[in-house]
Amino acid sequence: MSDNTRNSMSLIIDKTWTIFLDRDGVINERLPDDYVKDVQQFKFIKGTLEAIAIFTKLFGHIIVVSNQQGIGKGLMTFDDLERVHAFMLSEVVKAEGKIDKIYVSMYLQSQKHFTRKPAVGMGILARKEFRQISFRRSVMVGDSISDMIFGKRLGMKTVFIGDREQVRNRPELVDFLYRDLITFARTLSSADNTTKLS
Repeated sequence: MSDNTRNSMSLIIDKTWTIFLDRDGVINERLPDDYVKDVQQFKFIKGTLEAIAIFTKLFGHIIVVSNQQGIGKGLMTFDDLERVHAFMLSEVVKAEGKIDKIYVSMYLQSQKHFTRKPAVGMGILARKEFRQISFRRSVMVGDSISDMIFGKRLGMKTVFIGDREQVRNRPELVDFLYRDLITFARTLSSADNTTKLS
């Protein structure tokens, strides 16, 4: 694992690649010990919309995979979540970006459902719907160990958003480390013509 581009591995991105994004803590601000239950609580992390616009130019598909057990706990409804995601998608489009699909697991952690990260169900569902997806040509971007395990189980490259201390004990799970999504996106955008991250 290394900060930013200090890595012996190379990652060459083109339109055959897919980027998988976690939501809370990556796209929008995470609410400590709570869930984003309505549009008023949904706050984009600074630079996120620009980052997704950059990814739209670089990747063939952009997929969001998000655990949302607030629904399973009865703290919000699926309709609440749909309204939040409708707002998120509309803002992404306004910023000249796109998200191809949002996959959500509404199940409790204790249920260990196959769609709840770190289980790989949401990735499998995405590949069934988008046949062009190759996990070997995919990147998982997240801010939790479960995101990194999800990515590695599927054979993806992994990008951790956050602080090195958060993954200090599991460095084998993280291929790249960035403080936020826009820093990662700008690094890809500023690379050479083959969009090489090394």
